[in-house]
This record gives sequence, structure tokens and C-alpha cells, in this order.
Amino acid sequence: MTSSDTPHALGFWMCTALVVGNMIGSGIFLLPSSLAAFGPISMAGWVLTAGGAIVLALIFGRLARLSSDTGGPYAYAREGFGDFAGFIIAWGYWIALWSGNAAVAVAFAGYLSVMVPAVGQSALAGLATALGSMWLLTWINVRGVREAGIIQVVTTVMKLAPLLVLIVLGFAYVDSANFKLVNVSGMSNISAISTCAALTLWAFVGLESATVPAGEVKDPKRTIPRATILGTCVAALIYIATTYVALGVVPSSLLAGSNAPLADVATVMWGFGGAVFIAIGACISTFGTLNGFVLLTGQVPLGAARDGLFPAYFARLSRSGTPAFGLIVSSLLASALIAMNYTRSLAEQFEFIILLATLSTLIPYLLCALAEIMIRARRGDHIRLSPNILTLATLGFAYALWAIYGAGEDVVFWGVLLLLAGLPIHVWLRWQSGKATPKETS
Repeated sequence: MTSSDTPHALGFWMCTALVVGNMIGSGIFLLPSSLAAFGPISMAGWVLTAGGAIVLALIFGRLARLSSDTGGPYAYAREGFGDFAGFIIAWGYWIALWSGNAAVAVAFAGYLSVMVPAVGQSALAGLATALGSMWLLTWINVRGVREAGIIQVVTTVMKLAPLLVLIVLGFAYVDSANFKLVNVSGMSNISAISTCAALTLWAFVGLESATVPAGEVKDPKRTIPRATILGTCVAALIYIATTYVALGVVPSSLLAGSNAPLADVATVMWGFGGAVFIAIGACISTFGTLNGFVLLTGQVPLGAARDGLFPAYFARLSRSGTPAFGLIVSSLLASALIAMNYTRSLAEQFEFIILLATLSTLIPYLLCALAEIMIRARRGDHIRLSPNILTLATLGFAYALWAIYGAGEDVVFWGVLLLLAGLPIHVWLRWQSGKATPKETS
């Protein structure tokens, strides 16, 4: 049974919810604390990162019009650069998804501990909460893509509600005195902005989400570009407005280092009840993000397996038409990653696991920035490349390259090791299929 045999389950609003839901997760509830160490100048970092993310969204929108194959960044990289690049992207992106799921599950447990202190006080309770949330959503995704899509729409609406309330009502509490000292980091303005832009990068990971389950999308060549661009713009506006309110309500010196910065902002505005309101929103936010990324952990290896670049088991569909094998294996790996680190505090687990996900997401962005030119060249499309294509490709490539540099040495080190670890699998699959050749053909 192939995706073409099943009814398309994801429409425009579900795809938009997938994009917004996967981006607005744990980051917006944690980042104001990190950015407060730089002061109001951090707003420039948000704007710079948002600009780069919108460029990438436009690139993915154009790619979705060229190809509606399942796999998103993997499918574009494979058609543009060949099977080897396709495997590296699928492998790395898959690692980013399931390791990112581990981080988001841990973050969910951390936010829940605000209301249920025992979750944060006991490593075992934190482990059980993180694993329980992930396996509940894995079960929902195995049941069907539409069920997962409905969950995504509901959680996206519910997660946006507390943020929008904080933004709309928070402007009345903003104190202009908190913006008098723009840069409190002691760094030069350029260095501070660059560092802030690097910190905010994780918040935009997931902008390509609607491209991944393309085979399950209604009218994908129209739906995916619109959902990707709208979702990215909505997330960018919410990020910037939320940070502005946070820095305006609570002085940077007090906000820096907070374990629950938006809860602290809500406490100033509305007291303890406000903190609980935001904590509930944070739990819903991470739960929805986890749902969206669990869905993708089945779709990426599904697309690669259909092309012979992942083991055939990943291409098998359940009676519900879902890639159950890929979903279960991905969640098992994420569970192992959580379990190996459960003796650490929840915050330490989150930071460690995020290191494993960041670079594996940036490299697909780097290749996809140039993929449209490569796809047109391999298809023999000799029309003159328009200035729009060349401009987007240049800006997208430069932004992704800068982001990889800004991610830091540790991220690059671990990311490269994980990518190289997949090479034996590619060689083995090529050997088994008898397709090991000195070079690829177009």
C-alpha cells in the first residue's frame, strides 16, 4: 500500500499548524532568559534569524512546487544532488528528528514540574513523564496521519492562546526604562547580535515540516508553499513580540538565568495564577511540538526507504496507512537517549540532547538552498535562471553556512560524527541492492 492509495489527510490548516506547532515549542518559553543576558539588543538577533528563516521558507515553498515526493529536504537533496547526498540528508535529518524528540519530551517533563514538583525532584519521575508523553503520541501517530493532524491543530491553537494573551495584555505593562541600556552583554553590538541570532536559531527549526509528509497532503504544490511561508511568518511575529514584552516587563538583570522566564513575566503581571497559566501553555506547547516531530520521524525514513536508501522495513505501512515501523524505531532510539541521560537534571538533559540535533538540521537547509538550481539542471530545464532563484539561493546558502559556523565547535563535532556513522549503512544497502557503482548517473 502506498501513499497514493490512501486519501490525502492533511489540508492547508493542518499543514500550517504542523509548521507553527513544530517551531513554537520549548524555545520561546526558555529563550527570553538566555537573551536577557544581552539586553534589548537581542531583538535584532531575532529579526536577523527571522529574516533568514523566511528566506528558507520561500526556498522550500519553491521546491514544493517542483516536487511533491514524501521526505521534504531529503527528497529535494536526492533529486538535486543524487543518491549519496540524499542518504546523508535523510540520515542526518532523521537523527535530528528523533534526538530532538528526546529533548522536547524532556522539556515537557520540565514544564510539568512547575505544577507537579515531584516530576522535577525525582529523576525517575522525570524519566517516566518524558517517556510516557512520547509513547502516547507515538501510539496516536501509528493509528493514523489524520489523527495526528487533528491533535496538531488543537494543540497549536491551545499553545498560541497564552502567548497571544501575554503579548496583547503585556504591552500595557512594558516599562520603557528597561530599554534604555540596549546592550548589557559587554560585547560589541555586532558580536552580541550574532550570538543572539545563533541562540534563536533552534526556535525556527521545523519551518520545513509541511514538506516532509507531502504524499499525505491535499494539493501539495499549492498547499505546502502557502502553509510554510504563513507558518514561518506567524512564528516570527510571535517570537519577536513575546521577547519584547518579556524584556519590557522584567528588567534584563532579573530575567537572565530564570528557569521559567515567561512564567516570571506573568507573575509580575498577574501574580501566581498567571505563572500557572503560562506553565500550562508551555506544557501544551511542548506536547504539540512533540506530536508534530513524532509524525515526521516516520515520514522521512519512509521516503528514503521507498528509494532504496533506507532499509525496506521503513517503507512498510500499517493497516492505518502509517509508517509504524519507522515511528516505533525512532521512539525507541529517542527513549534510549533519554534513559542514558536520566541521571542528569532535566535542564542538563535538554542542553546535551539539543547538541545532537542542531547540525543535522542545518546541513539539509544548506543543500536545499541550492537544490532548485540543481534539480532544474538535472531535469534538463535550460530556461534562464531568474534573479529571484539566484538571490534566494545565495541568501539561503549564506545564512545556513553562517548558522553552522555560529552553532559552535561542539555542535559541529558531534554532528559530523553522527553523519559519518551512517556511511556503513549506505554502503551495505548499495551492496545488497547491487547498485554499488563508481559514479551516479543523472
